[in-house]
Amino acid sequence: MQSENRLLEDLARLAGGAFSSFTTLKDEAEARVHEKLENILGRMDLVKRDEFDAVKAMAIKARTENAALGEQIKNLEAEIINRKPESASPRRKPPKTNKSTDKTRQPSKPKR
Repeated sequence: MQSENRLLEDLARLAGGAFSSFTTLKDEAEARVHEKLENILGRMDLVKRDEFDAVKAMAIKARTENAALGEQIKNLEAEIINRKPESASPRRKPPKTNKSTDKTRQPSKPKR
Protein backbone atom coordinates (compact mmCIF):
# COMPACT_ATOMS: atom_id res chain seq x y z
CA MET A 1 0.00 0.00 0.00
CA GLN A 2 2.82 2.28 0.82
CA SER A 3 4.39 1.63 -2.56
CA GLU A 4 1.14 2.69 -4.21
CA ASN A 5 1.12 5.95 -2.25
CA ARG A 6 4.71 6.53 -3.17
CA LEU A 7 3.91 5.87 -6.82
CA LEU A 8 0.99 8.30 -6.68
CA GLU A 9 3.17 10.91 -4.99
CA ASP A 10 5.80 10.52 -7.70
CA LEU A 11 3.17 10.82 -10.40
CA ALA A 12 1.76 13.93 -8.70
CA ARG A 13 5.24 15.50 -8.53
CA LEU A 14 5.88 14.61 -12.16
CA ALA A 15 2.54 16.10 -13.22
CA GLY A 16 3.23 19.25 -11.17
CA GLY A 17 6.66 19.63 -12.75
CA ALA A 18 5.22 19.09 -16.21
CA PHE A 19 2.48 21.62 -15.47
CA SER A 20 4.99 24.28 -14.41
CA SER A 21 7.09 23.49 -17.50
CA PHE A 22 4.02 23.90 -19.71
CA THR A 23 3.16 27.18 -17.96
CA THR A 24 6.68 28.48 -18.59
CA LEU A 25 6.51 27.28 -22.20
CA LYS A 26 3.13 29.00 -22.63
CA ASP A 27 4.48 32.28 -21.22
CA GLU A 28 7.49 32.16 -23.54
CA ALA A 29 5.28 31.41 -26.55
CA GLU A 30 2.98 34.32 -25.70
CA ALA A 31 5.96 36.65 -25.33
CA ARG A 32 7.35 35.62 -28.73
CA VAL A 33 3.98 35.97 -30.46
CA HIS A 34 3.52 39.39 -28.85
CA GLU A 35 7.00 40.44 -30.00
CA LYS A 36 6.33 39.23 -33.57
CA LEU A 37 2.99 41.04 -33.70
CA GLU A 38 4.57 44.28 -32.46
CA ASN A 39 7.24 43.92 -35.14
CA ILE A 40 4.68 43.32 -37.90
CA LEU A 41 2.38 46.10 -36.73
CA GLY A 42 5.36 48.45 -36.37
CA ARG A 43 6.16 48.00 -40.06
CA MET A 44 2.57 48.78 -41.00
CA ASP A 45 1.67 52.45 -41.17
CA LEU A 46 -1.02 52.35 -38.48
CA VAL A 47 -2.11 55.26 -36.31
CA LYS A 48 -1.97 55.13 -32.56
CA ARG A 49 -5.19 55.08 -30.57
CA ASP A 50 -4.74 58.56 -29.09
CA GLU A 51 -4.13 60.04 -32.56
CA PHE A 52 -7.23 58.27 -33.89
CA ASP A 53 -9.34 59.56 -31.00
CA ALA A 54 -8.08 63.12 -31.57
CA VAL A 55 -8.96 63.03 -35.27
CA LYS A 56 -12.33 61.45 -34.46
CA ALA A 57 -13.11 64.29 -32.04
CA MET A 58 -12.09 66.84 -34.68
CA ALA A 59 -14.38 65.18 -37.24
CA ILE A 60 -17.32 65.19 -34.81
CA LYS A 61 -16.73 68.88 -34.05
CA ALA A 62 -16.49 69.74 -37.76
CA ARG A 63 -19.66 67.79 -38.52
CA THR A 64 -21.52 69.63 -35.74
CA GLU A 65 -20.27 73.02 -36.94
CA ASN A 66 -21.18 72.11 -40.52
CA ALA A 67 -24.73 71.23 -39.48
CA ALA A 68 -25.06 74.52 -37.57
CA LEU A 69 -23.79 76.51 -40.56
CA GLY A 70 -26.18 74.66 -42.86
CA GLU A 71 -29.04 75.62 -40.56
CA GLN A 72 -27.90 79.26 -40.61
CA ILE A 73 -27.80 79.21 -44.41
CA LYS A 74 -31.34 77.81 -44.56
CA ASN A 75 -32.57 80.51 -42.18
CA LEU A 76 -30.87 83.29 -44.15
CA GLU A 77 -32.26 81.96 -47.44
CA ALA A 78 -35.76 81.82 -45.96
CA GLU A 79 -35.33 85.36 -44.65
CA ILE A 80 -34.30 86.59 -48.11
CA ILE A 81 -37.24 84.83 -49.77
CA ASN A 82 -39.74 86.15 -47.21
CA ARG A 83 -38.36 89.69 -47.24
CA LYS A 84 -40.82 92.27 -48.58
CA PRO A 85 -39.63 94.19 -51.62
CA GLU A 86 -38.33 97.61 -50.70
CA SER A 87 -40.11 100.72 -51.97
CA ALA A 88 -39.31 101.58 -55.55
CA SER A 89 -36.68 104.21 -55.02
CA PRO A 90 -34.64 105.42 -57.95
CA ARG A 91 -31.32 103.75 -58.19
CA ARG A 92 -28.23 105.85 -58.20
CA LYS A 93 -26.40 106.24 -61.43
CA PRO A 94 -22.76 105.25 -61.42
CA PRO A 95 -20.44 108.26 -61.17
CA LYS A 96 -19.28 109.73 -64.45
CA THR A 97 -15.68 109.14 -65.31
CA ASN A 98 -13.48 112.08 -66.10
CA LYS A 99 -12.26 111.64 -69.63
CA SER A 100 -8.92 113.22 -68.89
CA THR A 101 -8.22 110.72 -66.13
CA ASP A 102 -9.74 107.71 -67.92
CA LYS A 103 -6.73 105.51 -68.58
CA THR A 104 -8.63 102.88 -70.50
CA ARG A 105 -9.14 105.26 -73.40
CA GLN A 106 -6.74 105.00 -76.30
CA PRO A 107 -4.83 108.15 -77.23
CA SER A 108 -6.04 109.67 -80.46
CA LYS A 109 -3.83 109.50 -83.49
CA PRO A 110 -2.18 112.75 -84.53
CA LYS A 111 -3.71 114.34 -87.62
CA ARG A 112 -1.56 114.94 -90.70
